[in-house]
Amino acid sequence: MTDTNTPLGPLELADGRWAVGDSRRPGGSWVEFRAEGLCRCAREAEGELIPWSRTMLGMRLTLGGRYPSKDMYTLVGLLAGLLGLRGRGGGYLHMTLRHPYEDQAVYFDRHTRRYRGAELLLLEELLTQTVAAGEAQRLGDAEWLGRAVGHLTPLTPWTFGRLREAVTQARQVASAAGS
Repeated sequence: MTDTNTPLGPLELADGRWAVGDSRRPGGSWVEFRAEGLCRCAREAEGELIPWSRTMLGMRLTLGGRYPSKDMYTLVGLLAGLLGLRGRGGGYLHMTLRHPYEDQAVYFDRHTRRYRGAELLLLEELLTQTVAAGEAQRLGDAEWLGRAVGHLTPLTPWTFGRLREAVTQARQVASAAGS
């Protein structure tokens, strides 16, 4: 597969950087993947940088305008988040950081487009595998991430085993193409 500008759920390439969330939304919030780490960005404020070396244990996504959403774990809450039934709203990128150890939930604004469930699962697995492999800094490499996303966007794995295999293969393809 080749590099792509095609989004994977809330992850998209904007101005040469990959970002989770709608970075073009007026007054919006998003999370940029930079070479030096994750940057919490907002139109009205300077971004806060979280170095890649602090991330551990993978990452996960939740959708919903409030944190924590009281109905996030109900069937209606899950469907509303996946299908965009509540309008644009927002979401959170969750991670555990070290030195000091803390859980973080970084808010981002959702796009107007709906995210497919498979996209969300593939993205979360890509983030988790990359961090768990001790390669979080690769997420800040726009070319590497573009190759991995390009490999994943056409896929719709039906089982968690196939989902994990697809992401493992995408990471290998992205690394081999960059060598």
